[in-house]
Amino acid sequence: MIGEILVYGAVTSAIYALLAIGFALVFGVARVLNLGHGAFYMLGAYFMYLFAVLLKLPLFPAAVLALVVTAGLGWALERWLIRPHRASTMAVLMITLAFLLLVQQLVLVIFGSEVINVPAFAEKKYTLLGADVGGQQLLTVVVAVVSLVALRALLQHTRMGAAILALSQDPLAAQYVGIPINRVYGVVLALSAAFAALAGVMAGPFLSSSPTMALPALIKAFAIVIVGGLGSLSGSILAAIVVGYAETIIAYVASSSWTSVVSLAAVLLVLLLRPAGLLGKRAAF
Repeated sequence: MIGEILVYGAVTSAIYALLAIGFALVFGVARVLNLGHGAFYMLGAYFMYLFAVLLKLPLFPAAVLALVVTAGLGWALERWLIRPHRASTMAVLMITLAFLLLVQQLVLVIFGSEVINVPAFAEKKYTLLGADVGGQQLLTVVVAVVSLVALRALLQHTRMGAAILALSQDPLAAQYVGIPINRVYGVVLALSAAFAALAGVMAGPFLSSSPTMALPALIKAFAIVIVGGLGSLSGSILAAIVVGYAETIIAYVASSSWTSVVSLAAVLLVLLLRPAGLLGKRAAF
């Protein structure tokens, strides 16, 4: 049982990390709570289904196209809906929530309410630490690790990364030194959407993919970011690991029906004992 907990906990944590990192990134840089974040997770799975199954494109090009299109929608959300109302927190909350509900309804109308079969990159089963695990699940862990390392490299070693870091520290100073803040905000929303879509592309083949998947994903991402600390990418990754393994342990010790309680209980405990979160701080990174 310990081996199964280690393996399946890693898979769950990888999905949660991909899902939460974009949410944390947007808040850390733009100070925006994007309630439309769950829609990007859903769109990743559905675009993969559209391109690979309905349009019959090869899997890798279909996945890349799904990420690019979803990232473009993230940029458009920031450019046309969030940017004109960024000064009003309540307006942004309402607009992004409306975006999530609109996308969810469009997916329902276009694809129907049935669960879709998102194609997997790896169908083979493996035995690891005594646990039978699918190749797609193992690939999800690898992709999550590589993607998070790539994001760190982007932030630390590129000009755009330097601009994102500067904007997260002091938006006014960043504007004074000539950083195009609107362009950076757009890139941040696009990155956020791409990471959520990547979670949908990778997890879609072995998790349920339907028009109802967006809201639970948003709630999970929000809970993990609160536990990790609003404005902390490292905290969000740590919280994803903690919550992922906690849910896996509860599923084995008690019942899988209790797993949804874990993240909410973690939020309450953190707010009571450490309101800033595990690694919370003012700056994004």
